[in-house]
Amino acid sequence: MAFVRRLFTTLLRVAAIAGMVSFGTAAMAADPTDGGYILGADDTVQVIVYGQPEAGITTRIKSDGSIVMPLIGNVKASGLTNIGLAKLITDRLTQGGFLKDPVVNVEIGAYVSKSANVAGKVTSPGIVALDRQYRVLDVLLKSGWIRENGASYVYLRRPGSPEVRLEAESLVRGETDRNPLVRDGDTLFVPDADQYYIYGQINRAGAFPVLPGMSVRQAIAIGGGVTPTGQSNKVGLIRDGAKEVDADLLQTIRKGDVIVVKERLF
Repeated sequence: MAFVRRLFTTLLRVAAIAGMVSFGTAAMAADPTDGGYILGADDTVQVIVYGQPEAGITTRIKSDGSIVMPLIGNVKASGLTNIGLAKLITDRLTQGGFLKDPVVNVEIGAYVSKSANVAGKVTSPGIVALDRQYRVLDVLLKSGWIRENGASYVYLRRPGSPEVRLEAESLVRGETDRNPLVRDGDTLFVPDADQYYIYGQINRAGAFPVLPGMSVRQAIAIGGGVTPTGQSNKVGLIRDGAKEVDADLLQTIRKGDVIVVKERLF
């Protein structure tokens, strides 16, 4: 079973790294930061005025969103991109009569104001700085991807919005609307893998992860197949605590299903 999970995980990694992902433009993916990183409090910026080193500065954006520049004083930086801030400073220097046709460049030194949380069954859970535009797949890869005991899906939790379930396979395939941009304050949560249970005349009884599209026949194979005293076409299924019924071997497995492999009648 560990081999199957490793194979599934490896295929997802290879697909992502090989560039199989084509990010669609979806309503869910729409984001006001499409024009670049938006500066915020505690980010660090370096303002360079070429030919006028005394007019430049390296500073942290204050909690009110402003920086204090030589010559022109307070400048509102929060809510602007580095290009927008450079233009604002250029206009202030020109309009104030301090410099004629100044060339201003703004570099971002530390990205602090925007981050997302990654929790659950990933290799490296924690806080991911959003130093550029990231999609859900990007953030999961930065976190080391989903662990073998993790689900094949991830929940995107965004303040003020309903929780969204995203399938890992869909993320890698780049399906439309399935790989949204991650915003400041978002949380990605990977729960424990969904499990099914199998017992009776099976070589390896126990609990196993539910893989996408898994059939009863595949579930029996993952359990090591039936024992010599078992009968592969005589299988019971208990679902949602209901009464046991005869299982169709092509039937798709769901979370919590219990499979019972019956004994052969001699």
